[in-house]
Amino acid sequence: MSSNSKKRPALGKGLSALLESSQTDITSDDLSDASVLGSVALLPISAIEANPFNPRTRFEEDALQELTDSIATHGIIQPITVRKLGRNKYQLISGERRFKASQKAGLKEIPAYIRVANDQTMLEMALVENIQRQDLNAIEVALSYHRLIQECNLTQEKLAQQISKSRTSITNHLRLLKLPAKIQLAVRENEISMGHARALVGIDDGDFQISLFDRVIEEKLSVRDLEQLIRDDKNPAEEKQPNKKEEKPVVTEQQSDFTQEFSDKVAAKVQIKKQPTGNGKLIINFNSEVDLNRIIEILND
Repeated sequence: MSSNSKKRPALGKGLSALLESSQTDITSDDLSDASVLGSVALLPISAIEANPFNPRTRFEEDALQELTDSIATHGIIQPITVRKLGRNKYQLISGERRFKASQKAGLKEIPAYIRVANDQTMLEMALVENIQRQDLNAIEVALSYHRLIQECNLTQEKLAQQISKSRTSITNHLRLLKLPAKIQLAVRENEISMGHARALVGIDDGDFQISLFDRVIEEKLSVRDLEQLIRDDKNPAEEKQPNKKEEKPVVTEQQSDFTQEFSDKVAAKVQIKKQPTGNGKLIINFNSEVDLNRIIEILND
């Protein structure tokens, strides 16, 4: 396709008048002018630098090529978002896939919303924009949650409100960051699902955790298969004692499912301890006084 046949960004008629206006060329002296905020300008791609805060470091090559082909044929439909750094210098806030695809398509200019944001606001905007995408894997989402909490001083509750997710979902994702790097990489490579990862993260024995992960990969076990293995063999080093008159009470599948759901709800390890006589304990583990008070608040809701 020749450069003359490439589509210009689809921004509609009359845009040239806006682009020729001095109001769209924001300098450090006029950043306070509210009239430029949210405006759309056709910017040189060479004047835009990548966002160093973007947590997304990997892009599916086939999907990126499809977007490149679409842009080469139809142009940019949805503008990217940038912030002004100085005269003729911008930094990408969101829309990195569109930006990269436009570069691959050979475009010289790209439509962009111009915003003014300090570094923390920019980080928050980039992370929230990425979290709301459908194609992020669970580890990328967890890392974004972690950065928002740590670097933007958000609590899990405030984060849940801001991105319209349940606190339980946020907690479940954050727990994945406790997994060994080998298992986290498998989640990122889509070799195992988040369901597998959630089952593995509840195992305290690191060697047992890795051995089960290896079996999931080698035997292509489903999440239910993995959960059954965990129930049947919580401590593989403990040999079964045959000639005992009293067998250890079995935790049923329904009871095990309940403990898993309850554990997810309170974001803590939950255990059922049964005695041969029929009585027993439901145990909720906590790590500190603060953690205990957090669990009590959840149970009182």
